[in-house]
Amino acid sequence: MASRRSTRDDAENGVRFSRTIFIALIVMSGALIAFDQPDSRSQAFANFRAGFTDIAAPLLELAAQPVRAVKGIGPYFRRQGELAEENAELRRQLIEARYWEDIAYRQRDRIEVYEAALNVQTPATQDRIGAWTVADPRGPFVQARLIGRGSQSGVADGYPVINLYGLVGRVYETGQRSARVLLLTDLNSRVPVMVDRSNARAILVGDNSEYPRLDYLGRNPDIEAGDRLVSSGDDGILPRGLPVGQAVPTREGGWRVELYSDQAPIDFVWVWPFQPALGPEAEAEEELAPGMDGLAVEGVASQTDADSVTSDVPQAMTATNDTSAETSADIPGDTVDEAPNADTEPEDAP
Repeated sequence: MASRRSTRDDAENGVRFSRTIFIALIVMSGALIAFDQPDSRSQAFANFRAGFTDIAAPLLELAAQPVRAVKGIGPYFRRQGELAEENAELRRQLIEARYWEDIAYRQRDRIEVYEAALNVQTPATQDRIGAWTVADPRGPFVQARLIGRGSQSGVADGYPVINLYGLVGRVYETGQRSARVLLLTDLNSRVPVMVDRSNARAILVGDNSEYPRLDYLGRNPDIEAGDRLVSSGDDGILPRGLPVGQAVPTREGGWRVELYSDQAPIDFVWVWPFQPALGPEAEAEEELAPGMDGLAVEGVASQTDADSVTSDVPQAMTATNDTSAETSADIPGDTVDEAPNADTEPEDAP
């Protein structure tokens, strides 16, 4: 009975350290913590620690390789299965891409025939000017970018700026080697757009948010969620057909646009040289402008000749009048006999 109680007491109380050993452990821990500070370490201890680490690190790395290999067996075979599926998917996409490539070549040839028949002048992609952009928080506009190309490279105000996915903005200030681009999300940006499906017109208005809004849609606009929006070219500044984004409905019943250009950071862009169509009056002025200087010179010469002729006319007229007066003075007035009237008979007629 006593043995059972002693066993129960030992199980309940467990093994206990004496108070002296417990205090000694606390003192030793405090000493280790105090002497392990970087400022209080001796150079010999630091060298010993670094040498021990240099010796132990290769041994630990060698011992960890088998364990690491065993742990990586499962993920390796799972990765091989994923790679096989990915390879099959890429092969399928490659076959489909070749099919669409053939269709694109046929459409290109057909479009060239149509453009030649209709005499359509389309902007060439080879004329695009590539440039890198940097953030530009300064200036009158909040949403703007600074590009490293200027007028020396052919950049001019009003040119559209695009990236790999769609329209970014337009150039609004041009220097010799740099230019500033006003983004579509800026508060001062106004771009006419249209729905690619229904040709419904609207104005893309920036408000310094990620999704610019659509204004002036009309009472019953033919627009649906996800519709593709492109530039309409109604302003005469941007060309028609540049991809802008897709329509997104709002809770208030309005519409906003998720821009295509936001699919990637705006780092590398292209500046698209675009010359808008001029009206007949402007074309006539441009045609007359080169010959205006010659016409002005000829007009001055003609006016000078006319003045000289006019100044000579009074002298000639005076000389003519004097000659006429002298001729009239030489002819006597009574030497001219009046012719007799044939109807009057002489008085002494029998």
